[in-house]
Amino acid sequence: MSTTPSVAADDTASGVRPSPIDSRFAYRSFAFAFVFGHGAFAVSGGPDPLVALPLWVPLTLLACGIVPGVVSSLMAAKRAQKGAGPADVLSEKLLGNAWATVFIALTLGITGLTTTFDIPAEAQDVLWPTGAVFVVGLINIAEGAARRNVLHYSLGTALALIATAALLFPPPGPFWVLSLAGSIAYLLAAFFESRRIAALG
Repeated sequence: MSTTPSVAADDTASGVRPSPIDSRFAYRSFAFAFVFGHGAFAVSGGPDPLVALPLWVPLTLLACGIVPGVVSSLMAAKRAQKGAGPADVLSEKLLGNAWATVFIALTLGITGLTTTFDIPAEAQDVLWPTGAVFVVGLINIAEGAARRNVLHYSLGTALALIATAALLFPPPGPFWVLSLAGSIAYLLAAFFESRRIAALG
């Protein structure tokens, strides 16, 4: 007697597959956040900043890109579930829960490090953005694997490597790395996403 879960059998038998997720707008929005948000931190940070900016300016620029990007991603994932089978819907729900888990874990980890050890304020300022990009990259890798989307998987790999490589540079170097390399990764992903969607018909 077969022990295969019924949801997997139903999906296989019916050939049900989720609708393709179009991430072009989300990728462009995140590219905006990296160029202007992290870029603003880069030009205004360090011992000899190029431009003196109040903290709210880079934070606002980051939000202007991140908020619409996140909303677009959530809406696209929700639309894709309409034509999906139970197994794929469950995968998307688990991936959605993972976003909350990793950011809660990131907050606890950085807060624990900064309160337990004598970490300079400059290091704390760098850990938050690089840590966030790192966990976003890991989740993108998981999403790409679950959705069988090589482009999304590759983007996640690039973001994880960019975030950790950024830590090799003294402030404001990490912000320059995120602004330049991170935005390029998202813009390339947006370009190839257009080709991927076109190929899917």
